[in-house]
Amino acid sequence: MSTEGTKANTWKLKTPPLSSDYEMYKDVKDGKEVIVCVVGKTTLLYDYRCLNDLHAMLKAHGNWMELGSADEQKPAKEGTVEAWGRSETNPVGGWYGLKKGLRGRFGMYVPPLMEKLGLAELTHEPKNNKMKAM
Repeated sequence: MSTEGTKANTWKLKTPPLSSDYEMYKDVKDGKEVIVCVVGKTTLLYDYRCLNDLHAMLKAHGNWMELGSADEQKPAKEGTVEAWGRSETNPVGGWYGLKKGLRGRFGMYVPPLMEKLGLAELTHEPKNNKMKAM
């Protein structure tokens, strides 16, 4: 059996409210390690280093942080994981999302993967979910 997190054996995940299913796997695109996120017929890409960077930021933050998921075209609420995932002050100096037009939703899709990997704890409420580092 192949290792989980590959295209042949994807990570099967649910959004933080546990309302929708999606899949992710690690891949390489243009020489860069990426996380491929497949939501229905939509494919999003995130820089793979976001997992370590977000974990380090959450450790330094030391408490629960609101996810604040938003589409790329909408502003992210200040002080949220989504805002950090597109901030010029994060370690990559901007978006962790790599597919123009689909760079948002960082706060929706990356946190459940971090939970699955044992890097973070999430709340699973209908709205306003939060996460913290493990």
